[in-house]
Amino acid sequence: MPELPEVEVVRRGLARWVRGRSVTGVDVLDPRSIRRHALGTEDFIGNLEHATVLDVVRRGKFLWMPLAMPGLPDTESRPAEDLPAVALMAHLGMSGQLLMQDPDVPDEKHLKVRIKLSPVEGMPEQLRFVDQRIFGGLFVTSLIPTSDGGPGGLGETPLPEIAEEAAHIARDPLDPHFSFDAFYRRIKNRKTGIKRALLDQSVISGIGNIYADEALWRARLHYARATDTMRRADAGKLVEAVNDVMNAALAAGGTSFDSLYVNVNGDSGYFARSLNAYGRAGELCSRCEAIGLHSVIKREQFMNRSSYTCPVCQPRPRNGRW
Repeated sequence: MPELPEVEVVRRGLARWVRGRSVTGVDVLDPRSIRRHALGTEDFIGNLEHATVLDVVRRGKFLWMPLAMPGLPDTESRPAEDLPAVALMAHLGMSGQLLMQDPDVPDEKHLKVRIKLSPVEGMPEQLRFVDQRIFGGLFVTSLIPTSDGGPGGLGETPLPEIAEEAAHIARDPLDPHFSFDAFYRRIKNRKTGIKRALLDQSVISGIGNIYADEALWRARLHYARATDTMRRADAGKLVEAVNDVMNAALAAGGTSFDSLYVNVNGDSGYFARSLNAYGRAGELCSRCEAIGLHSVIKREQFMNRSSYTCPVCQPRPRNGRW
């Protein structure tokens, strides 16, 4: 499933192509991909047609596009009470792809929704949602004020509103308004293992199994380290490692293990070639090997998935928790 860096790569690509453009038409080719829009296909299309895409915003793995409806003034001149009330929400699921393409590009086999955009010279005219496994989808949702008065997420034009479905999750580490103090309070108040805390979207959002393992490896922490024993310096080192991993993945275009994750231009990411722990069971730990130690990455069962650690530089704590 796409994690934060992959969704951010998609967000940046969409922001380049769709901001400020109006929706001129919508084709729903498979209603299953808008099943989260409870009022059905006609209402979904009616909410999108003639609306203008103001921005593309992300918090954690949630991605949405605030919409300006016809007849309303632009964002800059609009009073706070008239900020956009709705957004197009995109959930990528396991295999969802948002692709910018021209009308002459043949339809993909798994094309589900086609959104036609006002023409701009040199820019693709259609936003297409492709989804092989149909776990993802699109829907129009309400925007509500943020609880802290800050921007709802990472976008080009920060607005103090957030998609209703994302309001319950914490800020992610790439968000300029991310609070280390709030993150540290949350983990200290829990009695659980640090990896479980990293995967808890109410503690810190956007981190999935791959990047949790990579960040813990960089921070030299075992996934079972008890959160209530974490010193502030340890937590700081971990957040720094999370940021390093996320930014490295962004620079590589994300992590693609198969053809299901691509950016808006259809290109795969290459961070999988730079992984130090995840998926490397039985291989030498590169950090230990660099100092002459023969330590092999170990795979263990964790929450119905896997965790990858080095037993030498990430020793299991005596008072560890799952």
